[in-house]
Amino acid sequence: MVEKVIILGSGPAGLSAAIYTAREGFEPLVIGGYVSGGQLMLTTKVENIPGFPDGVDGPEYVQLLRKQAEKFGARVLDRDATSVDLKSKPIKVTVEDKTYETEALIIATGANARQLGIDSEKRFIGRGVSTCATCDAPFYKGKSVIVVGGGDTAMEDSLFLTRFAKEVTIVHRRDAFRASKAMQDKVFANDKIKVVWDSTVEEIRGDATVHSVVLKSVKDGSTKEMPIDGVFAAIGHEPNTGLFAGQLRLDELKYIVTHDEVKTDIDGVYVAGDVADRVYRQAGTASGSGIKAALAVRAYISEQSGM
Repeated sequence: MVEKVIILGSGPAGLSAAIYTAREGFEPLVIGGYVSGGQLMLTTKVENIPGFPDGVDGPEYVQLLRKQAEKFGARVLDRDATSVDLKSKPIKVTVEDKTYETEALIIATGANARQLGIDSEKRFIGRGVSTCATCDAPFYKGKSVIVVGGGDTAMEDSLFLTRFAKEVTIVHRRDAFRASKAMQDKVFANDKIKVVWDSTVEEIRGDATVHSVVLKSVKDGSTKEMPIDGVFAAIGHEPNTGLFAGQLRLDELKYIVTHDEVKTDIDGVYVAGDVADRVYRQAGTASGSGIKAALAVRAYISEQSGM
């Protein structure tokens, strides 16, 4: 049996694509992964998704999307794709010990925010530790936060956070930022931003939420505890494109290169969400691109069938 559509990924992009393709009667097969739901599974309340005036927990929102997709006939397989053959016709997707064939493929495998890599970080994800300043900054109105990083993302996040937080401290492991001069100038000109140089976050402390961090000097190894309400990791993202290396064109940061937002260089292969989005990385924009990919697939299948 050749599937009409297979969707790789079960975050907002993949599940939005599943809702639309399911309503077309394509009965899409969603390869959701053992760890499904994308970055929203690491968040608590999300307040900027349209239609939820009181906010919604990230995992709850993902489950609502999945329920809606399944209602229209989408099938979700909570296993990992292990290989793909994008050059074959039909396209082949292997999930461990079984290979599926499909007329069209939507890649919505997302991107993972790089984390600090300390044990205490995991305990406070969504409770004072965040990887998305534009998502979570409003929760820190009038509070003190740190941003870890030294590139343009860290500068942008710090400047954005000053709209809400009373003070922002950038913690950087070196004695100079690698961000562009223009971004650095904006940061240094902002009275609400301070910088701690030559330091790393050794530990995050708290009870129900974060109340302090332990900073370690990379020069002499000394440590100090700093009272803080929030920790924002701004050290970049890793798009989940390992399966497609050598088959799809990737940019210098390994994001999939697209045409007309969702098309790839290969007919029948489309992209949605953060796996190709190095700028916005929002649940709403991911969902929108999933819808665009689904509509592009509809047009492609109709064209192929001569309808």
